[in-house]
Amino acid sequence: MTDYRIESDLLGELQVPAQAYYGVQTQRAINNFKISGQTLSQFPEFIKALGYVKKGAARTNYELGLLDEELYQYIVKACDEVVEGKFDDQFPIDMIQGGAGTSVNMNANEVIANRVLEMMGKERGDYQFCSPNDHINLSQSTNDAYPTAIKIALYNMNAILVEKLIKTIDAFRAKGVAFNDVIKMGRTQLQDAVPMTLGQEFEAYAANLEEDISKLNNNALLFVEINMGATAIGTGLNAPPMYAKRCALNLAEITGMPMVTAPNLVEATPDTGSYVIYSSAMKRLAVKMSKICNDLRLLASGPRAGFFEINLPPMQPGSSIMPGKVNPVIPEVVNQVCYKVIGNDLTVTFAAEAGQLQLNVMEPVLCHAIMESNNFMCNALDTLREKCIVGITANKEVCLNMVKNSIGIVTALNPYIGYKNSTKIAQEALETGKSVYDLVLEYQILTQEKLDAILDPANMLSPHNLL
Repeated sequence: MTDYRIESDLLGELQVPAQAYYGVQTQRAINNFKISGQTLSQFPEFIKALGYVKKGAARTNYELGLLDEELYQYIVKACDEVVEGKFDDQFPIDMIQGGAGTSVNMNANEVIANRVLEMMGKERGDYQFCSPNDHINLSQSTNDAYPTAIKIALYNMNAILVEKLIKTIDAFRAKGVAFNDVIKMGRTQLQDAVPMTLGQEFEAYAANLEEDISKLNNNALLFVEINMGATAIGTGLNAPPMYAKRCALNLAEITGMPMVTAPNLVEATPDTGSYVIYSSAMKRLAVKMSKICNDLRLLASGPRAGFFEINLPPMQPGSSIMPGKVNPVIPEVVNQVCYKVIGNDLTVTFAAEAGQLQLNVMEPVLCHAIMESNNFMCNALDTLREKCIVGITANKEVCLNMVKNSIGIVTALNPYIGYKNSTKIAQEALETGKSVYDLVLEYQILTQEKLDAILDPANMLSPHNLL
């Protein structure tokens, strides 16, 4: 027995591994596209979405009398197995490829067809009984099946991302509660500003990220509008009347998504606007996450020559030459993930702009960029929460001493002694090293009792009536 079988297509014959469920067009993609090293197999939600699309298409074709009962049932069973992940290893093609996604669509068609043949007791590749093109791809084109699968996958991947984001927000909020009594100096432009609590700072991180939940979810809702039934360019050639709307209804039932047919299929087929706006929402989240990680690294800097207001969990030795050094490796790696997501958003922008006439052939790199960003961000959120946020502790005395010794607290005296006097006190404190407190008493500007009341940190943490 040979370890391969011979299949043929437009370009001729080609060897395909004998036990493979994929066929000749998938094999050509394997041979042609050795680009990113990231294959469909690494994106199971995408493969699951392809199974949904093919199942929805088969059901619609059956309802319209285009598939007989026996073949339809076999196709449905094969699609269900794809959705369950049983054939993830049979999607070995690179995510970045030429052909506007044809290789991805045919990979799904071939796997499902060959699984059907196996269930029928036929040989793999014996496509006269079940054809990847004539039966699995019936009433479809890559140009409607492929983007529909992308949208289903991204909708579901967004739900996973949002779930992880909520857990991260909860972790920051818990620290906000734990640090509610830790008085510290706030800073603007890296200069002393006015007092606050460390709890306020961490609660602000939670609130800042919380805004992005609705942004991600609202933008993901754009993925429910699909172009199934458009076939090649939106005219619906080779799809029967009512196919588009019926297929959307079937997919809605199968996926649990509120899927609808685009009002103009010619417009919808080359349109990539939903990808652009969703990618921008992930970029927004990445920018915020990176800023927060910058803050964590600053607040933990030191231990002797930095802020040293918080301690990050030590995760690994920080240097091959400096004994005792421990670096903030978790915020650092999340920073780098954020840079990658921001860069991927630019890729999405260029790929979307590259659409021409009735199709955008750059959808593979667009799809890869968004899915990669989603996976990276999910992993980064888990890593930051589990290996950093939950283990952060506060250096309460360090924070309080910085408040006591800060010139910034002179701001609280403005309403009582005026801006000119406050500036004089601040300048002399800076030049002499004396404290603001001592100078105010030295110049007898205020009584000690009133000064103590004004400079009580509790009176500087929120709006209040002047004493």
